[in-house]
Amino acid sequence: MARLFGTDGVRGEANKVLMPEMAYRLGRAATLYFGRNDEQPMILIGRDTRLSGQLFESALAAGICSAGGKAVICGVIPTPAIAHLAKHFNANAGIVISASHNPFQDNGIKFFGGDGYKLPDAVEDELEAIVHKIENGDDLPRALGGRIGIVHDRRDMIHEYGEFVCATTKERFDGMKIVLDCANGASYQIGPYILRKLGADVFVINASPDGTNINKECGSTHLEMLQKEVVDHKADIGIAFDGDADRCLCVDEKGQVIDGDHILVLCGMEMMKAGTLTHNTVVTTVMANIGFHKAIKAAGGRAEITQVGDRYVLENMLKNGYKLGGEQSGHIIFTDFSTTGDGPITAVQVLSSLKRSGKKASELTALMKTYPQLLVNVNVKNKEGWEDSDEIKAAIEAGEKELGADGRVLVRPSGTEQLIRVMAEGPDQDQLNDICQKIAAVVKKVQG
Repeated sequence: MARLFGTDGVRGEANKVLMPEMAYRLGRAATLYFGRNDEQPMILIGRDTRLSGQLFESALAAGICSAGGKAVICGVIPTPAIAHLAKHFNANAGIVISASHNPFQDNGIKFFGGDGYKLPDAVEDELEAIVHKIENGDDLPRALGGRIGIVHDRRDMIHEYGEFVCATTKERFDGMKIVLDCANGASYQIGPYILRKLGADVFVINASPDGTNINKECGSTHLEMLQKEVVDHKADIGIAFDGDADRCLCVDEKGQVIDGDHILVLCGMEMMKAGTLTHNTVVTTVMANIGFHKAIKAAGGRAEITQVGDRYVLENMLKNGYKLGGEQSGHIIFTDFSTTGDGPITAVQVLSSLKRSGKKASELTALMKTYPQLLVNVNVKNKEGWEDSDEIKAAIEAGEKELGADGRVLVRPSGTEQLIRVMAEGPDQDQLNDICQKIAAVVKKVQG
C-alpha cells in the first residue's frame, strides 16, 4: 500500500483523489493522537484561497469535533502563520489546507506540531495507522454528550502573525516603492498589511482571489507580470509569494530575478558582517547554483548541502545550530524567527538588508553571478541502482572534466516520478546541452 503522506502532507486533486472523507479521518486521527493527554485538544486550521478549501476545512473540523477537540478556524492565512500561531497559542497541532504552488484543482492537508515544526516521518506513520483503523470500522473512542467538540472562529489570529512578522526587523521602509504579487493566494490580505505598516509604498497585484486563479500565471512561479510592473512603476523592488506564502522571490528595479540563491547570499553576507551567522554557514540543497557557492566562499562563508526539500534543510539547521538556510525556489528559513519557510519574513529581511545597504536592488543582485543551468528529465523503467553503473559514472566524469572548475554535473532520481534528472551548470549553454544530452542517453540506455 502506498504511503498516505507525501513529501509535504497529503495531496491530490480535490474531491477526486483527495476526498473530504479523508479530511474527516485526518481531523479525527490528529485529535486522537495529539490530544492523548488533554480533555479538549486545540487544533488550528488554516487554508489558502482554493475553491475546495472550505470543503476540507469543514470536514477536518467535523473530524476534530467527533473526537472531542476544539477546531479553531483561522480562515485564509499563510502556511507559516499556522506554524507560528500553533506555537504561540499553545495549540496541540496546526493543520494547513493548501497545495502550495500547484493549480487550483489540487489541494493538500499538512500538519504542524504544537512546537510549530512539520511532523517527522514517524509521527506521520502513526497518524496514518489511526486513519486506516478509522477506515476499517474502528472501535476508537468517540466524544459523546457534553464532550463533543466545538468549532471556534478565530480569523482574527492573522493579525497576531502580522505583528510578529513586523517585529522581526528594526527597520522602516518609508520611501521604498514596492510591487507585491500575492499570487491570488493566502497572503492577499496580510502581505500588503505588513509592508504598509512598515511604511512602504505598496502597489499590489494578483490579490483578488476567486477560488480558481491561485498561482495562475502569477506569484513566485510566474514572475513575468511582476517584472513588467516593477519596471513600469519604477519601483525599488518587487516581491512575489506563492499560493500559501511559504516561498518568496524578488525582482530588482531593472526587472532581474532575485531567486532563493541570491536571497541566501544577500542575507548570509549581512549576517556574517553582524556576527550572527553560526560558523559563517548557510544551508542549501544540491540544486543551489554554482554561483551561490562561489559568492558565499568569496565572502568568507561556507555552505552545508542537503538533498532537495526544505524539510532536509531545516533538519540540518536544527541538528547543527545553523541560522539561515533555504532553496533556490524561495523556501528560506531564518531559525531566529521561524520554524519553517516563511515568505513574509523573508520579504521583510530582504527589504531590511536593502534599506541598511543604501544601495539599489540591482547592486545586491550583482553580489552573485548566476551560471546557466540546464535540467533534462529522463523517463526510465527503473530509478534504482543507477549510481552503481560504470557507464553512467564514466559519462558523468567526462562531463565534469569538460566543465572543469567553472561548472558541475548533478544526476539524481526524482522523489515522486519515474524520472532520473540530469543537471549541468556552467558558463556556456550550448556546452551544457551537449553534456546533458550525452549523459541522458547513457542513463536511458542503462536504466531503460
